[in-house]
Amino acid sequence: MPLVVVCGLPYSGKSRRAEELRCALAVEGRAVYVVDDAAVLGTEDPTVYSDSAREKALRGALRAAVERHLSRHDVVILDSLNYIKGFRYELYCLARAARTPLCLVYCVRPGSLNRDTRVAEGEENRSRNVSVNWRPRGEESGSPLAVGTSVLRESQSVDSEVNGRAQVDIPKNLELEEARAPNLPALMTPELEKSVNHMPNAFYPPELLEALKLRFEAPDSRNRWDRPLFTMVGLEEPLPLAEIRTALFENRAPPPHQSTQSQPLASGSFLHQLDQVTSQVLAGLMEAQKSAVPGDLLRLPGTTEHLQFTRPWTMAELSRLRRQFISYTKMHPNNENLPQLANMFLQYLSQSLH
Repeated sequence: MPLVVVCGLPYSGKSRRAEELRCALAVEGRAVYVVDDAAVLGTEDPTVYSDSAREKALRGALRAAVERHLSRHDVVILDSLNYIKGFRYELYCLARAARTPLCLVYCVRPGSLNRDTRVAEGEENRSRNVSVNWRPRGEESGSPLAVGTSVLRESQSVDSEVNGRAQVDIPKNLELEEARAPNLPALMTPELEKSVNHMPNAFYPPELLEALKLRFEAPDSRNRWDRPLFTMVGLEEPLPLAEIRTALFENRAPPPHQSTQSQPLASGSFLHQLDQVTSQVLAGLMEAQKSAVPGDLLRLPGTTEHLQFTRPWTMAELSRLRRQFISYTKMHPNNENLPQLANMFLQYLSQSLH
């Protein structure tokens, strides 16, 4: 069954979107597997993305976990940053090899798509020396916040990255947030609410967030490995479940490469018959051209078509064309072509000699 790749920067709502999609598909009776960083590492560890060697190992583990679960019977949801387009292409190749469709869900923080107005606001707020801080105030004083405690944050200057360009997201008013996950849309089921409340909230240091924004390679629907693409801005916008179902269960799987396909079965005597038929056609052609004049239509043994005689042909020239035809036919052996080998060879000679 299909593969769903969830992509986006930290704090963009990827895990909640993945859980919402999992619950919607599970209600329909489908087997759904969610592969994320915590499932591979045992616990979510943002510091992995600050070490290139550990991050490379994480991507390999995620790819292996997806490959283990990917089949024609189960839905696999990969919930991770997936910010490297080369890694997304590898996932596309896995889905293509498994002959199953895939789609990409791109999660974006609210306000990150309107660059011009946000940059202008950012320059205005920078003149007021607004500081950047992702840690709640309760943690700044050294005491962790209890779950469910309300936190009042001032306006903050937060850079975001969309389509490879730095942007600024600055709330104008004071924002009331919960230390736990914010509320989902009104259509959230009790099962989804319970699972969201138990989601881990890993803390990404500001310098790591900035580095991830600079390294982020946004999806592009023009790339075959990034489509169909569903862009979700914030958590208020409902998940397009109908369109996602269509992309996953009604679309065709990516076509496999011809080089990775098994050759069609051919009998053990295919090459022998090919050699015998082409030899008979050449022998008949050499005999028929002895009494032919330019413009005659030559009828050769084993064929139902005619070859127009334009000039005398040498055996060396005909043998060269015969070897080329045999080399090409060996690459695409098929028992269904055996009765037509003589006509196919005659057509090849007709196109090559005129």
